[in-house]
Amino acid sequence: MRRTAAAALAAVLLLPLAACANDAATSHNGAAPAGKKVEGPTVKIMVGGLDKVIYMPAMLTQRLGYFADAGVNVELLSEPAGVNATTALLAGDVQGAVGFYDHTIDLQAKGKIVESVVQFSQAPGEVEVVSAKQADAIKSGADFKGRKLGVTSIGSSTDFLTKYLAVKNGVNVSEFSPIAVGAGQTFIAALQQGSIDAGMTTDPTVANILSKQLGTVLYDMRTPEGSKAALGGLYPSSSLYMNTAWVDGNKETVQKLANAFVKTLKWMNTHTPEEIAAQMPADYAQGGAAEYAAAIKATLPMFTTDGVMPADGPKTVLSVLAAFHPDVQGKEASIDLAKTYTTEFVSKATG
Repeated sequence: MRRTAAAALAAVLLLPLAACANDAATSHNGAAPAGKKVEGPTVKIMVGGLDKVIYMPAMLTQRLGYFADAGVNVELLSEPAGVNATTALLAGDVQGAVGFYDHTIDLQAKGKIVESVVQFSQAPGEVEVVSAKQADAIKSGADFKGRKLGVTSIGSSTDFLTKYLAVKNGVNVSEFSPIAVGAGQTFIAALQQGSIDAGMTTDPTVANILSKQLGTVLYDMRTPEGSKAALGGLYPSSSLYMNTAWVDGNKETVQKLANAFVKTLKWMNTHTPEEIAAQMPADYAQGGAAEYAAAIKATLPMFTTDGVMPADGPKTVLSVLAAFHPDVQGKEASIDLAKTYTTEFVSKATG
């Protein structure tokens, strides 16, 4: 009964925050194949889409055997929406979640203390794509007025960033229509059919759209440079975040996880996109091996090499959310960013 009540409470808390975008070509729900069994603790981690390139370190760490090397058994679970990963975390069904860092700020505003313990990325990995039919009419966020703009779901991180880009360019959030079109093939279909004029998504969907010449890139936030240009600074997104109370009570286990993930991030930094793609499940390459490798190449710049939170990244995320998010707006002074992440474990990682 308590578990059911906790899950219900978590769902209520997260209604406005369907955070991490579901941008994979397909959704892989359920559990990933288990890695090598070792003597050590077992941890369940829910990922907001295992096949998303932005969350690639989760599956890649399992495939490389680095969890086993670190002495921890990890069960990777997948949900197409990041909000479900966070709900599972708050309910105690899993010990960790892989999703956007912005959850930690939003949840603190709601009285929940969750922290990023390994920061995978320093940029959102998101791309605003304009339909080929509207390429001459939409040249910046100032042209969002009166438009139908695709997002994964209302309240998602794609929704957050779209609203910020509009407000930054002088367009009120009430002056355009965010349309929930999901991800992957549903996003592409909406673009083709004219249901949306533009929309925000990630790789491998972006690579698929460009290869079919269905749209053009308006804002590319897959790189640190693109993040700074669009959002005013580095915008840490994908991460491993956990309840702070659980972290404090299980530091040895968290260190093992940090060791494994940092080892993966370093491996990614020294291998080609083709070599990385070869390690991933074959069915993740929906558009073919070459297109999948190209998607990885385009997204690689967003990843950190050491799991450390970018120094000014949290301030950028807070300022973006405060520009429009009702749960954060006006509460900026009360948000303790130091409690939304820790570098304790990655600074000691042996990866």
